[in-house]
Amino acid sequence: MNDTSENKALLPAGLHDLLPPRAAQEARTISGIMAAFEACGYEQVKPPLVEFESTLVGNRTNGGGSLAGQMFRLMDPVSQQMMAVRADITLQVARIAETRLGDSPRPLRLSYAGQILRVRGNQLRPERQFAQVGFELIGARDVSADVEVVALSADALRAAGVERPTVDLNSPALVANVLAKLDLDEMTTEEMRTALDRKDEDATEEILKRNGAAFSDAAKALCAMIKSVGPADNVIRDLEAVDLPAPARAEVERLSEVIEILRAAMPDLTLTLDPVEYRGFEYHTGVSFTLFAEGVRGELGRGGRYITGAGEPATGCSLYMDSILRALPKPAAPDRLYLPFGTSFAEGSGFRDEGWVTVSALSAETDAVAEAKHLGCSHCLVDGAPTAVGEPES
Repeated sequence: MNDTSENKALLPAGLHDLLPPRAAQEARTISGIMAAFEACGYEQVKPPLVEFESTLVGNRTNGGGSLAGQMFRLMDPVSQQMMAVRADITLQVARIAETRLGDSPRPLRLSYAGQILRVRGNQLRPERQFAQVGFELIGARDVSADVEVVALSADALRAAGVERPTVDLNSPALVANVLAKLDLDEMTTEEMRTALDRKDEDATEEILKRNGAAFSDAAKALCAMIKSVGPADNVIRDLEAVDLPAPARAEVERLSEVIEILRAAMPDLTLTLDPVEYRGFEYHTGVSFTLFAEGVRGELGRGGRYITGAGEPATGCSLYMDSILRALPKPAAPDRLYLPFGTSFAEGSGFRDEGWVTVSALSAETDAVAEAKHLGCSHCLVDGAPTAVGEPES
């Protein structure tokens, strides 16, 4: 039964329409970000919105997790296989690198822009659909690759108009290598991850006691790490004093090297470090990071190390346009020139070539200036010349 009183403007939670002038601002901002990527040698690819589920979930390598719980799933009536709507584009780019570009020279630099859809949002990002723009550096193991990705991410945000981004570094493999020493089952490991993400010392200690591991070296390391959050240089010094297993120690050394090089290359870049952060890094395996801007809800982007399905080392960054737009001022309205009825398209082209946005009358008007105001134009063509009409109607 149809409800004729249904509100057709109502959309599902987490979905929204992007209206003028923000929609145009988003398109321009994406173009500027992609230009920054291209200038550093990243070539654009365009994967599909939907593909086989197995490609999109992640491979749980070296502490990485899965995006399966974030994806809308559907049955492909052609192949009779399960498909999914992408919740992230990174793994699609990794698939392209592995297959279509498998013979291309490494390191391979690729960029992308497109929409993603997720099953649920969170407190900081209730949006479930938004534009994702990013780049991937595939086939490079060196610290220099980690540095390039962080530096280019910050540079791209500045190209978008975010002057002073903050980079919050972490490494999912750091905690993964410490937890490996505790021999916890999968359910308990997930419980521990949640407690660490919340920086909940009491819950962390309770889980350790319940599993008879409260006095182990790994437990002491976790309790020390959960307290070490803040400016990157200070946290690195704290971590260097913690007794860590060798694989975790290697992650700390790599983070330290990344910080040192970034400090020299971009001394004004704000760097923080959270050694136990995991949320949003389900498939990342090494040096990773989150991008923030002061006073802006939600992260502007995430990036870091992962392993492709072909076993190649890779790192990259995804920027989230909904958050980036919140960091930018509302764009100024462009000058719009009203062309009275009867103005030829060719005559309008001359003004458009000069940079005007033109709005042509589609029927005869009695007062061209009044109609110009009504349609939100700043100027009206009078006797062949643009003439200001005063404040356009809101």
